[in-house]
Amino acid sequence: MPETRDPQLLKGVLPMLALAALTRAETYGYELVTVLRDAGLTELSTGTLYPVLTRLERDGLLTSRLVASSSGPARKYYRPSDVGLRALADQRTAWAALVAVAGRVLADAGPTTHAQPAVLAAAPTTPGERS
Repeated sequence: MPETRDPQLLKGVLPMLALAALTRAETYGYELVTVLRDAGLTELSTGTLYPVLTRLERDGLLTSRLVASSSGPARKYYRPSDVGLRALADQRTAWAALVAVAGRVLADAGPTTHAQPAVLAAAPTTPGERS
């Protein structure tokens, strides 16, 4: 696994991953960050996840409730709504199709080194450079 992850890749799938993780158990934001970090998103921050949770709730894909906490202010617990569960099922299908396409394209790709292709390296750039 690369040491740094393209944040745009994560941005595209984080809502789906948050919904998926919340199907296991109702939980609050920081605990969800911990679950996703344990799953391999080690660089995920609360500042990245909370806007996603807000958007998912605003779009009706999550429901929430406040639960009193003995260690501080009340925590907002999230779980997928029925609409969210249907959306997750659709997203899983779309994701599987995208992964299949990406896998085929990447499998057919040429070398990933930065070596100059042989055709271009052998071609003279100007008539005076020919040997």
